[in-house]
Amino acid sequence: MSETRIHFSISFVEPQAHYVEIEMDISHFPHAYLDLKMPVWTPGSYLLREYAKHVESVYAFSNGQPITCNKIAKNTWRVNNTSEHITVRYRVYGFETSVRTNFIDADHAFLSPAATFLYLDGFIQHECQVEINLPSSWKSISTGLDKLNAEKNIYYAPDFDILYDSPIEIGNQDSWHFEAASVPHEFAMVGGGTYDKNRLTNDITKIIECETSLWGENPNHRYVFITHNYQTGGGGLEHLNSTVLGASRNAYLTESAYKNFLSLVAHEYFHLWNVKRLRPKALGPFDYEKENYTEGLWIMEGFTAYYDNLIVRRCGFFSEKEYLTELANEFNLVYNKPGVQIQSAALSSFDTWIKQYRPDENSSNTSISYYNKGAMLACALDVHILASTNGSQRLDDVLREAYILFYKKEQRGFEEHEFLALAERITGVDLSDIFDAAHHTAELDYNMYFNAVGYELINLNQNSKELALGIKTADHEGKIFIKHVERGSSGWDAGLNVNDELIAINGTRLDIAGKELEFILEHGNVNDIIDILISRDGRVRTIHAPLRYSTKQHLVIQPCTSANDREQILGKIWLS
Repeated sequence: MSETRIHFSISFVEPQAHYVEIEMDISHFPHAYLDLKMPVWTPGSYLLREYAKHVESVYAFSNGQPITCNKIAKNTWRVNNTSEHITVRYRVYGFETSVRTNFIDADHAFLSPAATFLYLDGFIQHECQVEINLPSSWKSISTGLDKLNAEKNIYYAPDFDILYDSPIEIGNQDSWHFEAASVPHEFAMVGGGTYDKNRLTNDITKIIECETSLWGENPNHRYVFITHNYQTGGGGLEHLNSTVLGASRNAYLTESAYKNFLSLVAHEYFHLWNVKRLRPKALGPFDYEKENYTEGLWIMEGFTAYYDNLIVRRCGFFSEKEYLTELANEFNLVYNKPGVQIQSAALSSFDTWIKQYRPDENSSNTSISYYNKGAMLACALDVHILASTNGSQRLDDVLREAYILFYKKEQRGFEEHEFLALAERITGVDLSDIFDAAHHTAELDYNMYFNAVGYELINLNQNSKELALGIKTADHEGKIFIKHVERGSSGWDAGLNVNDELIAINGTRLDIAGKELEFILEHGNVNDIIDILISRDGRVRTIHAPLRYSTKQHLVIQPCTSANDREQILGKIWLS
């Protein structure tokens, strides 16, 4: 019996209407029917996105004749197998601007493979080919897939995991090539921009070589950066040998924005080791039809969020002050959310499928980000290892050894207890308190770790007498509405609600700028009761709320004036 063969051919008949046409040829399938499925999510972005909602006009043919094809589930089509060669044709709509969804227009197409290509149930591990038919005005293709046939633009994936991990940019992108860490790299810019190719190449080369040195090797034979430049943009998504980045096309001329872009590059490139190869067991092989739960994203994303800015610092792009400001921001983002008392880093990881990508008006009251909290915990691990080994080891060494053991030698994902055991074995340091803290809301004494390397975390608002109601507002059509009420605040306890219209304070009507509220907060006294006239669903009422001191923290990390010589030396090692 001949081996099953899967070949995709894609074309663009109506790109201006945001459609891609897909033809899937299947040969020598051994069963009576084929179940074709569209993934419901894409790796690295932990939300069920229901990509099948954009699939239409699914038809099957055998020897040019229509055969039965029925939709039997939200993302599944069943085709009767009537011959050795089956062809399935369908269209996919794509008009969502993000790094994880399809976008097609008259100028270019960005294809997220998990949102584009059906897979044959039970054949995820099967190889496939993708043939790309370019419109006459489009000249370029950028993807991490290996090319089989240059003339026909045929690409190869050894299995569907690789296919779904290889985004495709098609159009007239500005691409250039360079070598870094002995690996060929392509940089593809889409949407124009004020970037300087030479500067980007030089700076990104430093990042690549710094990260490769940290990990000990670069496992890729080729790597592709796809950057979409928008009027306002951001974000990124990691892949095995490529990444997709979002940026603002004119931000490259602003020094702070440019450095933030370098941090994004450092973050996504770091993932080619941390997540794409070194990973928890739950993150591969994937089930593309449902959530793939893990508590380990505080390690995968959190550690990467710690290292992105640290790599930028090591490359010399951030000054010490700039780096410490970025690191302190992780603490501010966590500690200024009441959710820090509700959700642990591990629970944040587990709940990413229902919380991280679906924020609402109450999110900061109930949750935190495993990115920020994980970065805090990674920092504690790094400086604790440094201080406990007198500067001879740090978190870098743990990651490198974990990569060698779990990815290279054992070729599997790890359990968290295994990662902890390896870290303690490599360093000889008890790290259990920090790992335990990832699973609880009780906070570590971070200054115990910072002080050991000559730094301290302080709250500049410690003695602040600023008054607050604990609400955020926005104006709409000349009216002021509440958009957020902070848990435990004056507004929360008094009963102010999101979507309440603020009309008057203490008998004085509010203007659209809210100056009357600002005046009361600036000149009132703590525990004063203020009368707030609101409209809630068209009904007017008065809410009595006490003025309280603001609980917002302004955390900074700075050198500790009492640090001894040893601590100062360790601090220099940390930030070098």
